[in-house]
Amino acid sequence: MPESVNNKSIQMVDLKTQYEGIKSEVDAAIQEVISQSAFINGPQVKKFASELKDYTGAGHVITCGNGTDALQIAMMALDFQAGDEIIVPAFTYVATVEVIALLGLTPVFVDVFEHSFELDVRQLESKITEKTVGIVTVHLYGQCSNMEEILRISDKYKLKVIEDGAQALGACYTFSDGTKAQAGTMGDIGITSFFPSKNLGCFGDGGAMFTNNEHLAEKLQMIANHGQKKKYFHDSIGVNSRLDSLQAAVLSVKLKHLDSYSEARNKVADQYDQAFTKHPGFYFPERVPYSTHVFHQYTIRLRESANRDQLKSYLQEKGIPSMIYYPLPLHLQKAYLHFGGRVGQFPVAEKLCKEVLSLPIHTEMKAEQQEYIIDSVLSFFKAK
Repeated sequence: MPESVNNKSIQMVDLKTQYEGIKSEVDAAIQEVISQSAFINGPQVKKFASELKDYTGAGHVITCGNGTDALQIAMMALDFQAGDEIIVPAFTYVATVEVIALLGLTPVFVDVFEHSFELDVRQLESKITEKTVGIVTVHLYGQCSNMEEILRISDKYKLKVIEDGAQALGACYTFSDGTKAQAGTMGDIGITSFFPSKNLGCFGDGGAMFTNNEHLAEKLQMIANHGQKKKYFHDSIGVNSRLDSLQAAVLSVKLKHLDSYSEARNKVADQYDQAFTKHPGFYFPERVPYSTHVFHQYTIRLRESANRDQLKSYLQEKGIPSMIYYPLPLHLQKAYLHFGGRVGQFPVAEKLCKEVLSLPIHTEMKAEQQEYIIDSVLSFFKAK
């Protein structure tokens, strides 16, 4: 281990060091909120929503309490009804299907591509029935799904599209005609999370929704605010989901640095790629040609599933954290078995759950820390 590396300092995400780099900006923004004492729906919330709108190019940005709320509000705004079918990838975080189930909708799972982890668009049309009303695609680990094909199919069958961009804020999609768009701004509604470990994270919970449709924007805003346009007059059933002023203030500061944060993550990913190219023990993540990558996670796949758990333990012994996103596909989760999931139904998702391992990647990664991580990974295979 290089003498300059303290392995206790290696983290999956180093939020403390990131904060120290922007401390004066963040502290001033927080103090302004405290001084104004407008903690709910203060001017900072509107300011941040406007800044995020400008950054993403979305027609409208509506902030809310968290990414899961954003998914629920989006489905409510699209008027999905109990029994409607929503197509969703089998390999992703539970929130996507959790909201579907809570609203009495029916998730229809689709497998994913083995090397890019994204929704397998080749399977979409075979999953569409007369009950299908929407597709939720997840921009997993930091790059966009094949939105051009998803939008083509959704237009053909008159389906609504929700983009779960919680892991890909800042990623840019390029259509075949050269048109570019930010993650979350291409479907009917896009959503994101500002959970602290996200690429743009606050100091608590937070979320946002994107749409280019003015009518939908009004519905999203109304639903997130107890279903009211005017205080105490409720036009629809809604929820209470809001981004507070302190979190908005923090996010305004961090949004200014988001592109440099993405560059830093890509630099780390490039170093991993260079070190791991054509390694016989594992695959490094594929970068699709139609999307930039913001590397919320750097996820390798072990060629032998037994090696994955051994490698994880080996790294842990050396003070290197790693994470398995995700250990069990959605269709096999106990809570969702009643939707008909069975082993072997989505073989790629099931395979990935046995192979994936995410290595540390963040904006404050030091070269010597990454060198130590790379050397440790490679030494594991040399010892096999």
